[in-house]
Amino acid sequence: MDQYPTWVGFVFVFNLVVGTGSLLLPSAFAKTGYVLSTILVLFLSFTSYLTVTFVIETLSCSNALIKWRKIQLLKRGGSIQSGSGNERNDDDDSNDSTDDEERSLMRGCDVSASEDTPLTIQNNNFYTLNHKLEFGEMSKLFLPPTGSLLFYICIAIYLYGDMSIYSVTVSSTLRDVICDKRNISINTTELMTMSCFLDGTMNRFDAYRVCLIIFTLTLAPFVFFNVSKTKHLQFFTLSFRFVAFSIMIGIAIHRILYPNVNDEIPEPIAYDITNVPFLIGSLIYAFMSQHSLPSLLVPIAEKDKISRIVFVDYFLITALYTILALTGIFAFANVEDLYTLNFIPTDANQSLFFKIVEYFLALFPVFTLTTTFPIVGCTLRNNLQSLFVETSQMNSQNFFVRRMLFPLMAVIPPFLITFNTENVRSLVSFTGCYVGAFIQYLIPIILVYYARKTCNNILGMGIVNDFKSRFQSNFWLIMLFTWTCLSLIFVTINLFKS
Repeated sequence: MDQYPTWVGFVFVFNLVVGTGSLLLPSAFAKTGYVLSTILVLFLSFTSYLTVTFVIETLSCSNALIKWRKIQLLKRGGSIQSGSGNERNDDDDSNDSTDDEERSLMRGCDVSASEDTPLTIQNNNFYTLNHKLEFGEMSKLFLPPTGSLLFYICIAIYLYGDMSIYSVTVSSTLRDVICDKRNISINTTELMTMSCFLDGTMNRFDAYRVCLIIFTLTLAPFVFFNVSKTKHLQFFTLSFRFVAFSIMIGIAIHRILYPNVNDEIPEPIAYDITNVPFLIGSLIYAFMSQHSLPSLLVPIAEKDKISRIVFVDYFLITALYTILALTGIFAFANVEDLYTLNFIPTDANQSLFFKIVEYFLALFPVFTLTTTFPIVGCTLRNNLQSLFVETSQMNSQNFFVRRMLFPLMAVIPPFLITFNTENVRSLVSFTGCYVGAFIQYLIPIILVYYARKTCNNILGMGIVNDFKSRFQSNFWLIMLFTWTCLSLIFVTINLFKS
């Protein structure tokens, strides 16, 4: 399996979390109020970080359970074949679990106990993050078949929706940048039939389709490999995001310190409870990362630093979101729903510098989503693969099934949907709010509860899990479950209001 150093893992997680959802927050802050919004962004950042620690703990428990099952096979005289158990054995990931490793595990623990007797010997080799398992695979380990199937359906809906949203956002953004800019006040249907260029025959919808094809052909190949192949793209995107956020924050601070006499004076409110549902829906989408974390964390070489990476990532992201939103609401009297629109120059004779800034910020969604698309695609591919084919049988499948079928199943449906329409507003609302709340909160809660129960029953309490969450009390599970129910109520209110 390809591994990368700690700082590369930091970049992957940062890019996964920070997407176009960050551009919705200034508008949400303006509507909800800067005091109430600041409190809520801190709270939702903490709850999201909490569930990330649960995902890491569940992943380590899954690794421990797999190793325990292999030891039981060895005790009964069974042979360990490459790819046995529930671990993934993709062609692009080498199998890092060998017979020698398993026998060394046997030498390090008491294997005289029966299969039904908990192992109580101290052995930190059980709890590792060496084997990459997706949400669906972990649900197979700890839940009954019906519960596991429901998890797969939930994850597939969200990831298919995410990939469709990314495809539409990037393609329509590229189309809008390329096509002639005209001040048109007509409905969307008529706008799509208008020519992209004043002297051309291609209409705007056809131009959108061309951009969609280029986008898909460029990024779809990454879905056929593992996510580490995109690391150079990740570095480029991180640099772009840093420059883009610096420009937006810098311009906003300049407007606050040196206001233009011709501009309307901002009068931000402190709180407005009626707009809390809108902010919560935006924050759930802005902090989403749980679905793809296993694919990003397992390849990190220094496993003992993973918890620190995640904490620093969430701390910096929370600070970035807060600064971006607060400077925006104090700099602009009217904060646009998509924050980059506030930086489009209104003067027809603007300088070359501001023209460059306009295009740079207009392309922000393109560069932020192009790196997240392959990660989401790989996560969807892995979950589909584990749903339809037992991982122990993957090597016995033909080349098409092993290397082609599941990446195509991940890429083709979103392409077909978005090729025929760019109106995915209802899809955004459903996947970003309802399914997003389930994946960010409910699934990690259920998985970590049953993972702890299973591992304690089988391995006993004596084996230390170095990757366990700091939040072990059931209080945190109950609190998060209660918050999940409240979040679903809030997002329902938000959907009805919109």
